[in-house]
Amino acid sequence: MATRDAENGPVLGTPDDFPDRQRRGGRMVVHVVIGVLVAIVAGGWGYVMWSMTGSASGAKAQVITFSIERPDEAEITFTVSKPADRMAVCRLRATDVNHGEVGSKEVRIPPGEGSKQLKERLDTTAQATSVHIQYCNLV
Repeated sequence: MATRDAENGPVLGTPDDFPDRQRRGGRMVVHVVIGVLVAIVAGGWGYVMWSMTGSASGAKAQVITFSIERPDEAEITFTVSKPADRMAVCRLRATDVNHGEVGSKEVRIPPGEGSKQLKERLDTTAQATSVHIQYCNLV
């Protein structure tokens, strides 16, 4: 091979100069194992995202309206739907233009009515631009 002249052919040889590759089996098993692992991870992540929506907690909250008329205060009107015999805790959060928290408040909704409309005021440390319900959980 060292005596071969570079001008007469490729320096590294042609495909005919090399032996055929041996056929390897078992690739299907590898692909099935990878597919199962991906399905398990995706299912786990889906469950985590579903559980964070609040539908698993049994209490559902919805913002009706919010108003920000002063730089040190925000007001929110919202409804909470929950089982009538359970208490719920909701965390309200006010954010500024950069989505940083400028105020928060935990509200306890006592057992009694299943669906209730509430109006709450939040003290803020700076001008808020949005108010939302971070979570509502049954206690």
